[in-house]
Amino acid sequence: MTEHPILVLGATGSTGRRVTARLRAAGQPVRAASRSSGTPFDWTDPGTWKPVVAGARRMYLMAPDGVPVDASFVACAVDEGVERIVLLSSRGIELMGDERLMAAERTVRESGAAWTVVRPDWFNQNFDEGFLREAVRAGEVTLPLGDVRQVFVDADDIAAVAVAALTEDGHSGQTYEVTGPRALSFAEAAETIARVSGRPVRFRGATADFIAAQEALGLSRDDAEAVAEAFAALRDAGDGRTDDAVLRVTGRPPKDFESYAAEAAAQGAWRD
Repeated sequence: MTEHPILVLGATGSTGRRVTARLRAAGQPVRAASRSSGTPFDWTDPGTWKPVVAGARRMYLMAPDGVPVDASFVACAVDEGVERIVLLSSRGIELMGDERLMAAERTVRESGAAWTVVRPDWFNQNFDEGFLREAVRAGEVTLPLGDVRQVFVDADDIAAVAVAALTEDGHSGQTYEVTGPRALSFAEAAETIARVSGRPVRFRGATADFIAAQEALGLSRDDAEAVAEAFAALRDAGDGRTDDAVLRVTGRPPKDFESYAAEAAAQGAWRD
């Protein structure tokens, strides 16, 4: 164990807080960073960068959706002594044309530090902590993905892979495709949540339904169609494939979606 803190960015988010908890449970020194932390960090304020990386040797690197990973920040971290970077990216970024995350991956690979890229599929927690929670509570999830299956993965498993990459040898230069144990359609996911929670949840996967739902939320027709188009490549790629990264890295299989949903329901995730 090193005396230098492991810097965790996004420490209040779905993966960041789990990475922080796992590191602390293992007795690792952690610097949990966010805009409201004791050592505040803000991507838009370079004045917060050097204090947050000072003294750290390892870093869990992520940025909120839509926020680019600034190459100047990564250079600052390496200049201050960060030797290992674990980046949270996403699966299928080339397919989706996600230049933000493709650039982030290039930045860490060219940083001069040892690096590991973690590429998860859709988070289970999108349904109870993220952008789909209110839709589940309202009883209807609408996304223009039809019957295409995704390999939903639990945030606990993502964090476990990240912590292994931060604390163990043998992960430098690796890109891990992190998935759950089986592919499910959104309709099947909705049916699972309905069954374990006892509340009705249905899925509507037609593009026309999605555009209408977005317009009902206040988007213009053009903007709604643009959002729908962003999903087209993912839909056209067909069913997602499982990967054994969680088992290879952590030594245990990933959590199944039904187990996740049952646990979330028992904790009151979707109660009124």
